[in-house]
Amino acid sequence: MPIIAMTREMGSLGRDVAAHLARAHGRKVVYHEIIDQLANKMRLRKSHVARLLEGRAGLWEKLAASETSLSIFTADETFRVLLDRSTGVVRGWGAVHLLSGIPHVIRVRVCAPLELRVERMMERLGTMDREAVEHELMLSDEAHTAITRRHFRVNWRDPEHYEMVLSTERLTAEECAHEVERVMQLPRFQETDESVRAVHNRALEWSIRAELRRDPRTTGASVRLECIDGYVRVNGAVATRAESHEVSEVVSAVAGVKSVDNQLLYNVAGASWLRARA
Repeated sequence: MPIIAMTREMGSLGRDVAAHLARAHGRKVVYHEIIDQLANKMRLRKSHVARLLEGRAGLWEKLAASETSLSIFTADETFRVLLDRSTGVVRGWGAVHLLSGIPHVIRVRVCAPLELRVERMMERLGTMDREAVEHELMLSDEAHTAITRRHFRVNWRDPEHYEMVLSTERLTAEECAHEVERVMQLPRFQETDESVRAVHNRALEWSIRAELRRDPRTTGASVRLECIDGYVRVNGAVATRAESHEVSEVVSAVAGVKSVDNQLLYNVAGASWLRARA
């Protein structure tokens, strides 16, 4: 079955579209599960992680968290849920862009005009403060823009990043879900052995990156990884032979790794330059 990667835009009814799809296929919508795991890995409160992912964190909250760690651990968790056979829809931080190129993932944006989104959120929140709600929606959209530019170098509003862009101005959530279901039946979006293999390879890469980040010996390592069916090639530069050995040790211990081809160079200047860019 295809997996749906969907944006989160407050007041767009995307939440309702996702719920329709998940219910129709006996699958689950994943968003908060990722936050729970990130909070555990980063030793932060769930609310703190949620604000970081949504671009709402204050200065002190940002200083307390590593942005690089956040992006690596989020990617790792996103691929973990993609491998979970109970997952139907993945929403939230970068899922659309992170899962780009996987044949059985359909990227969907559910949107609506700002004024309509404001009215819906006012009704949902039980408030008459239109100015405050509009301000919150605009802040959310601006944060989304900043995050996707920083991590993926894309403008999330551009339609070419999606297989489907659906407006709920005149379509109901149920009608949008039916349109997505129609596309889900197309042969080109069906899960195949090759598409599953691609997911496993990319999932292993992010698992390795997460372990390298988590281990204090390799947390600053900046390496290139090539993962094919459990066989991992590591390229890049480190300062010493000992650092190279530590990278190999961490990579080898990751579940799913069958062998490691360590091509790291011992280059103090190069390693410093790579770390500066990390």
